[in-house]
Amino acid sequence: MIAFIGLKPGDKVADIVGGRFVRSLSQAVGPTGTVYAVETAEVVKIHPEVMKVMSMVAADPAYANVKASADPVATPLPKGLDAVFIRQNYHDLYDKFMGPADVAAFNKGVFAALKPGGVYVVLDHADAPGAGLTHTETLHRIDEARVRADVLAAGFVLDAESQILANPADDHTKMVFDPAIRGKTDQFLLRFKKPS
Repeated sequence: MIAFIGLKPGDKVADIVGGRFVRSLSQAVGPTGTVYAVETAEVVKIHPEVMKVMSMVAADPAYANVKASADPVATPLPKGLDAVFIRQNYHDLYDKFMGPADVAAFNKGVFAALKPGGVYVVLDHADAPGAGLTHTETLHRIDEARVRADVLAAGFVLDAESQILANPADDHTKMVFDPAIRGKTDQFLLRFKKPS
């Protein structure tokens, strides 16, 4: 994942709804880089434990380059970022608990925060092609084509995609937390670039 994002020492990266990858991101950018672990206020309201965990990570001297925050999703990101990463939470932007967020404005905000040539990496659970936003609340999935259209509309260009988490055996009908599919969902991984 780190290689796909393309991080290097000294980079500044925002991890939206920071979690599983924060420590790896921290190590990748090193002591001269910065990781903004952006827990949104909307997520923290439902899952307060996420902010506790991120605060503990940020307080650990081994991860002194991590800065945790819990601002509303509409809060602008820091400027001059090399990368923005959102893992399995893009679909949540459309869900009621997030407002729903103004997704077009969110993506434009990511675009504005990135340096020219910076990347926006989206990893999420795939829904059936053509499903659009039908199952973001119920199955926690989103149609990859919808994500592509959203992000391209903000001015990005598609830079790369990976099948490393694709699972053709997933028929896209189960909620991602269903024990039959949990940890084995079909996922898409897209890297978009802000033109230089």
